Amino acid sequence: MIHSPCVAKCGLNDDDICMGCYRTIDEIVGWSAGDDVFKTQVWEKLAQRKTELSRGEFSESNSISISISRQKWLEAEARIALNER
Repeated sequence: MIHSPCVAKCGLNDDDICMGCYRTIDEIVGWSAGDDVFKTQVWEKLAQRKTELSRGEFSESNSISISISRQKWLEAEARIALNER
């Protein structure tokens, strides 16, 4: 079993990346249903993403939403459901 990278310090930036664990919203929503390949791929991206974020390589704004809005969560679930078909 591959453990979640969640550090319980959730907050999405403008690119919908959690500034606590550095996963995208799709990766967060898809984690529980993801297989070991998916989870390993996510883990492999996190260090690079953290480095890129610290250099400001994503959006101009690094403002953080303190909570994931219900609408964004539902949109991510819908994208994941489409990809599973």
